[in-house]
Amino acid sequence: MNKEVNDSFSTVLAALQKQQVIAYPTEAVFGLGCDPDSESAVEALLALKKRPKDKGLILIADNYEQLLPYIDDSSLTGQQRQTIHSSWPGPVTWVMPARASTPDWLTGRFSSLAVRVTDHPLVKELCQKFGKPLVSTSANLNGQPPCRVAEEVRQQFGKNFPVLAGQVGGRENPSEIRDALTGNLIRQG
Repeated sequence: MNKEVNDSFSTVLAALQKQQVIAYPTEAVFGLGCDPDSESAVEALLALKKRPKDKGLILIADNYEQLLPYIDDSSLTGQQRQTIHSSWPGPVTWVMPARASTPDWLTGRFSSLAVRVTDHPLVKELCQKFGKPLVSTSANLNGQPPCRVAEEVRQQFGKNFPVLAGQVGGRENPSEIRDALTGNLIRQG
């Protein structure tokens, strides 16, 4: 890991622990993220994006176990679980039933939650070091295209915005989104 990436890891981890919004590279674009358990951090992210709270958010994780506090794994059949796990780690987001305890600042108006186990090495490491998943939404201001390099993030959000230095993966499109219970495609990837 080069010095710039290493230094930025310290910066974004400190920002996450202070319940701030950060940016990080994902499989296709830079994402905005924060601590999913911090209502104030999620509200700051939604305000930054001008995104309505009722739409719900995606959580991105290093592994399935990090998602278990937020999703109702017991509502999935073995076949559904196998289908989900066969697509991970990777750029497929699954909408799963949420636990009753999952806060509405994550689920929005839904009883489900969109989740993904990433294969991006920097995001995996960030989730490992933070010890839990991150909220994940594309890093762009309303009406602007999603950022694909760290410099674009700084242009849109300010030069002091906490950004994990690194490259996005080679994907052109955002993650595919599927319903975990039906397998139906919600958003083409």
